Amino acid sequence: MTKISFILSAGLLIGAASFAQNATTEVPKNWHQLDKDSTGYYGISLNKAYDFIKAKKLKSRQVVVAVIDSGIDTLHEDLKPILWTNKKEIPGNGIDDDKNGYIDDVHGWNFLGGKDGRNVKQDSYEGARIYHKLKAKFGTVVPDESSLNSVEKSELEVFKKAEQRVVGDINPAEVAFMKKMLPSFLTGDSVIRTELAKKEYNCTDLEKYITTNADAKRTRSFLLQICKGNSTNDISNVQIIEEFEGQLRKAAASTEAPPEYRKDIVGDDETNINDRFYGNNDIMANTPMHGTHCSGIIAGVRNNDKGGDGIADNVRIMMIRAVPDGDEHDKDIATAIRYAVDNGAQIVSMSFGKDFSPEKEWVDEAVKYAEEKGVLLVHAAGNDAKNVDSTDNFPTVNYLDGKRASNWITVGASGDPKNGGITASFSNFGKKDVDVFAPGVQIYATLPGGNTYGKLSGTSMAAPVVAGTAALLLEYFPTLTAQQLKYAIEKSSTMLDEEVNIPGTTNKVKLSELSKTGGLLNAYAAVKLASTLKGERKATKLEMLPKPKLKTNNKG
Repeated sequence: MTKISFILSAGLLIGAASFAQNATTEVPKNWHQLDKDSTGYYGISLNKAYDFIKAKKLKSRQVVVAVIDSGIDTLHEDLKPILWTNKKEIPGNGIDDDKNGYIDDVHGWNFLGGKDGRNVKQDSYEGARIYHKLKAKFGTVVPDESSLNSVEKSELEVFKKAEQRVVGDINPAEVAFMKKMLPSFLTGDSVIRTELAKKEYNCTDLEKYITTNADAKRTRSFLLQICKGNSTNDISNVQIIEEFEGQLRKAAASTEAPPEYRKDIVGDDETNINDRFYGNNDIMANTPMHGTHCSGIIAGVRNNDKGGDGIADNVRIMMIRAVPDGDEHDKDIATAIRYAVDNGAQIVSMSFGKDFSPEKEWVDEAVKYAEEKGVLLVHAAGNDAKNVDSTDNFPTVNYLDGKRASNWITVGASGDPKNGGITASFSNFGKKDVDVFAPGVQIYATLPGGNTYGKLSGTSMAAPVVAGTAALLLEYFPTLTAQQLKYAIEKSSTMLDEEVNIPGTTNKVKLSELSKTGGLLNAYAAVKLASTLKGERKATKLEMLPKPKLKTNNKG
């Protein structure tokens, strides 16, 4: 999973996304949407895009964006009105009315759920799953390569890589710190939850919180230090606990095989890609923060004076839950992409990633299926400050056969000089495999809670900024193909005269050394360019179907 980026303690970086922004100035909540020429902030010039659309008297056509993620708060004030609704499905009747194989999939589907209503929350990491599977095959002594066939040699290569990630990359000092810190944090957290009467709280809640309990004071101080180090008050107790627990699970996997969290709950045959009618319709489940935030970035209701505005103004979000707290499974991602395509999504936002992809051919087939059906896929580059031209971050634009998907955009995270720099210090990059950089630092959007909002950072936030922009283009220029959307976004990106930091370092280069386009996302320029393109998109069967004539009563 492509995690949100933050520092757990001053001087000690922990987590898959351990490069956080050291912001120096408070930026506007909507900085990522602002225009640099008029405001000085390196946003996407969204208002200018809407002004252009208005001046041209263009009318929008609703676009469905699938968000493959951890879940969504279906009751949120800024998201409830923009949820995709499967009009062929009668809610709650326990019948697969539309015969698509998924019962009561009214707003999307949960591939991390069981038929009994249970849901997968946490999961292991793919490297650990592979390491222990191949360790059982090869034994404790690595075999001589000369005695292996070609398939076994490939497996051995993967095993060595997994061994390095699972065993070699463990930092004993970090593990010791986490083991010592977590129990203390949890003790104080329990007191704070009781005294605040809140299960989840952030640093804003703690600023005015006064307690006489010593454990609660320590937990309060620790969390406030983390927020201060990241220049945001929106990091919560739940985020910290999940990060601690995730890293401890990763450390434990160095010595013992991880539990099969998914197997007991989901109950499918994970070795069979054709066994795809599994899961349940609980798209909120118990881990909706990440998906809720990404969805709000794309399409949170605009101009309603509540929280922040999403980018696109006529979108319906189809939530597909396939990303746990841990690494996603290839089968779930492949099946989720197919579900999105088959149910009418035109754009898919994917803010997740991992180091290994044992069933990559399944994901490749799903990507090719989306390519054939004209669906654009937008993927986060990852938060490890690494070059993905030479470091794996799956899924990827590159197929196993060496070809590249034409319907794919990989997004790096940009910031602003006032909140840490033009390139986010945590962002992955790649002159060949990262297409464009988009705002991903301190992005203000919806959080679970019904009427809650906050700032999060990561390429996980940058990808939905691009997905939202692609949706905006498709709304007003509905005949554009996925390839034309990609072209409009990339060709119109803003080139920079100044050099930028290579993420994770202070070394300076041109942005063209860090991405294929060498530019920052510019919604205004993209809309202008899109208006000059002759659309080549053909209507799909789903779009050609006549509108239903059946009217519903107050009971639905």
